[in-house]
Amino acid sequence: MAEVLVFHHGHGLTAGVRAFAERVGRAGHTVHTPDLFEGRVFGTLEEGVGYAAEAGFGTLIERGGRAAEGLPTGLVLVGFSLGVLPAQKLAQTRPGAKGAVLLEACVPVAEFGGAWPRDVPVQVHGMDADPFFAGEGDVEAARALVGTAADAELFLYPGDRHLFTDSSLPTYDERAAAEVTRRVLAFLARIG
Repeated sequence: MAEVLVFHHGHGLTAGVRAFAERVGRAGHTVHTPDLFEGRVFGTLEEGVGYAAEAGFGTLIERGGRAAEGLPTGLVLVGFSLGVLPAQKLAQTRPGAKGAVLLEACVPVAEFGGAWPRDVPVQVHGMDADPFFAGEGDVEAARALVGTAADAELFLYPGDRHLFTDSSLPTYDERAAAEVTRRVLAFLARIG
């Protein structure tokens, strides 16, 4: 079984992120859900991203790095949207990462020092008309990653919702989120 580190999105560590982590845990994996917002949960994405900008995106990435300290090197890193920043950085730079799951965001690999590590499998999930994922360059970064990484998959779902995987938000898409969860659990079973 895998040891999984899950980073939340711009609303904070919501009930939906916790529910996803619990589902992964019920499948037999060990799951850690650090709170990068230090207890804050925001009602709107704009408020949460505003907090993140004020705290500093670099600070949030550093908090993610500190959350990984003391955990085994063989982690699978999972990030929801904003949480992709620390997840992707750790997957690319922390020796021993076993895999990564990037939900609703992807950063160009050059942002964290170059090529994707050959021995780190990765999945990227997003909606094909999400104004953030599809409209701000993330899907292009994901396609580039999949085109160069040894073991990478990009899954696009029909729709225009951002944070469709969080069951506690109005943007939740039950059908698409169930497919994401199924694919993530299969990925964890394969690499765990």
